[in-house]
Amino acid sequence: MRAFISLLILFLALPLSAAAADLVLIANPKAGIAHLTQDDVTNIYLGRYRRLTSGVTAEPIDLPNESEFKARFYRQLVSKSLPEINAYWSRLIFAGKTQPPQLAGSAEEAVRMVARRPGALAYVERPHADARVVVVFELAN
Repeated sequence: MRAFISLLILFLALPLSAAAADLVLIANPKAGIAHLTQDDVTNIYLGRYRRLTSGVTAEPIDLPNESEFKARFYRQLVSKSLPEINAYWSRLIFAGKTQPPQLAGSAEEAVRMVARRPGALAYVERPHADARVVVVFELAN
Protein backbone atom coordinates (compact mmCIF):
# COMPACT_ATOMS: atom_id res chain seq x y z
CA MET A 1 0.00 0.00 0.00
CA ARG A 2 2.85 2.42 0.79
CA ALA A 3 4.40 1.74 -2.60
CA PHE A 4 1.09 2.52 -4.28
CA ILE A 5 0.73 5.81 -2.37
CA SER A 6 4.33 6.76 -3.18
CA LEU A 7 3.76 6.09 -6.87
CA LEU A 8 0.51 8.02 -6.81
CA ILE A 9 2.21 11.04 -5.23
CA LEU A 10 5.03 10.87 -7.77
CA PHE A 11 2.55 10.56 -10.65
CA LEU A 12 0.55 13.58 -9.44
CA ALA A 13 3.68 15.68 -8.91
CA LEU A 14 5.00 15.17 -12.46
CA PRO A 15 2.54 17.51 -14.19
CA LEU A 16 3.15 20.15 -11.54
CA SER A 17 6.91 20.07 -12.04
CA ALA A 18 6.49 20.14 -15.83
CA ALA A 19 4.16 23.13 -15.58
CA ALA A 20 6.72 25.01 -13.53
CA ALA A 21 9.57 24.63 -16.04
CA ASP A 22 11.74 27.72 -16.24
CA LEU A 23 11.18 30.19 -19.04
CA VAL A 24 14.32 31.34 -20.83
CA LEU A 25 14.98 33.88 -23.55
CA ILE A 26 16.80 32.41 -26.52
CA ALA A 27 18.77 34.09 -29.29
CA ASN A 28 20.50 33.08 -32.48
CA PRO A 29 24.20 32.32 -31.84
CA LYS A 30 25.06 34.79 -34.66
CA ALA A 31 23.44 37.66 -32.74
CA GLY A 32 26.72 38.35 -30.97
CA ILE A 33 25.24 38.39 -27.47
CA ALA A 34 25.92 36.05 -24.58
CA HIS A 35 23.65 37.62 -21.96
CA LEU A 36 20.89 40.20 -21.65
CA THR A 37 19.74 41.93 -18.47
CA GLN A 38 16.13 42.12 -17.37
CA ASP A 39 16.14 45.80 -18.37
CA ASP A 40 17.41 44.87 -21.85
CA VAL A 41 14.70 42.24 -22.30
CA THR A 42 11.99 44.56 -20.96
CA ASN A 43 13.03 47.37 -23.29
CA ILE A 44 13.20 45.06 -26.32
CA TYR A 45 9.84 43.41 -25.64
CA LEU A 46 8.12 46.74 -24.93
CA GLY A 47 9.44 48.25 -28.16
CA ARG A 48 11.82 50.74 -26.59
CA TYR A 49 15.03 49.17 -27.97
CA ARG A 50 15.30 48.04 -31.56
CA ARG A 51 18.94 46.96 -31.44
CA LEU A 52 20.75 44.32 -29.42
CA THR A 53 23.90 45.28 -27.54
CA SER A 54 25.88 43.80 -30.45
CA GLY A 55 24.27 46.26 -32.89
CA VAL A 56 22.13 43.63 -34.62
CA THR A 57 18.47 44.64 -35.12
CA ALA A 58 16.35 43.03 -32.40
CA GLU A 59 13.42 40.92 -33.63
CA PRO A 60 11.41 39.88 -30.56
CA ILE A 61 8.98 37.01 -31.02
CA ASP A 62 5.84 36.50 -28.95
CA LEU A 63 3.69 33.44 -28.46
CA PRO A 64 -0.09 33.63 -29.04
CA ASN A 65 -2.32 35.18 -26.35
CA GLU A 66 -3.76 31.73 -25.69
CA SER A 67 -0.35 30.50 -24.59
CA GLU A 68 0.07 30.17 -20.83
CA PHE A 69 3.75 30.91 -21.39
CA LYS A 70 3.06 34.37 -22.80
CA ALA A 71 1.08 35.31 -19.71
CA ARG A 72 3.82 33.90 -17.47
CA PHE A 73 6.56 35.70 -19.43
CA TYR A 74 5.02 39.16 -19.07
CA ARG A 75 3.98 38.56 -15.47
CA GLN A 76 7.53 37.52 -14.56
CA LEU A 77 9.23 40.16 -16.70
CA VAL A 78 7.19 43.30 -15.98
CA SER A 79 4.49 42.22 -13.50
CA LYS A 80 1.75 42.91 -16.05
CA SER A 81 -1.22 40.83 -17.17
CA LEU A 82 -1.92 40.08 -20.84
CA PRO A 83 -4.81 42.58 -20.98
CA GLU A 84 -2.42 45.26 -19.68
CA ILE A 85 0.24 44.29 -22.26
CA ASN A 86 -2.35 44.25 -25.06
CA ALA A 87 -3.61 47.70 -24.03
CA TYR A 88 -0.02 48.99 -23.96
CA TRP A 89 0.56 47.78 -27.52
CA SER A 90 -2.79 49.13 -28.71
CA ARG A 91 -1.82 52.61 -27.54
CA LEU A 92 1.60 52.45 -29.23
CA ILE A 93 0.22 51.08 -32.49
CA PHE A 94 -2.55 53.71 -32.56
CA ALA A 95 0.05 56.44 -32.01
CA GLY A 96 2.15 54.99 -34.84
CA LYS A 97 5.20 54.68 -32.60
CA THR A 98 6.25 51.07 -33.05
CA GLN A 99 5.11 47.54 -33.81
CA PRO A 100 4.61 44.69 -31.33
CA PRO A 101 6.76 41.56 -31.41
CA GLN A 102 6.13 39.16 -34.27
CA LEU A 103 3.91 36.20 -33.38
CA ALA A 104 4.92 32.56 -33.57
CA GLY A 105 2.26 29.87 -33.51
CA SER A 106 4.06 27.72 -30.96
CA ALA A 107 7.27 27.37 -28.98
CA GLU A 108 8.64 25.03 -31.65
CA GLU A 109 7.96 27.61 -34.36
CA ALA A 110 9.58 30.32 -32.20
CA VAL A 111 12.75 28.22 -31.87
CA ARG A 112 12.84 27.68 -35.65
CA MET A 113 12.43 31.42 -36.25
CA VAL A 114 15.24 32.26 -33.84
CA ALA A 115 17.51 29.63 -35.41
CA ARG A 116 16.97 31.18 -38.88
CA ARG A 117 17.27 34.90 -38.06
CA PRO A 118 20.31 36.50 -36.35
CA GLY A 119 18.37 39.20 -34.46
CA ALA A 120 15.45 37.05 -33.36
CA LEU A 121 14.68 36.48 -29.68
CA ALA A 122 11.98 34.30 -28.14
CA TYR A 123 10.92 33.06 -24.74
CA VAL A 124 10.40 29.32 -24.37
CA GLU A 125 10.53 26.70 -21.67
CA ARG A 126 14.08 25.55 -21.03
CA PRO A 127 13.58 22.09 -22.64
CA HIS A 128 12.82 23.79 -25.99
CA ALA A 129 16.20 25.58 -26.02
CA ASP A 130 18.24 23.22 -28.18
CA ALA A 131 21.67 23.39 -29.85
CA ARG A 132 20.41 25.75 -32.60
CA VAL A 133 20.00 28.64 -30.13
CA VAL A 134 21.65 30.15 -27.04
CA VAL A 135 20.02 31.09 -23.75
CA VAL A 136 20.67 34.78 -23.06
CA PHE A 137 18.31 35.40 -20.14
CA GLU A 138 16.54 33.32 -17.49
CA LEU A 139 13.29 34.42 -15.93
CA ALA A 140 12.97 33.89 -12.20
CA ASN A 141 10.01 31.76 -11.14
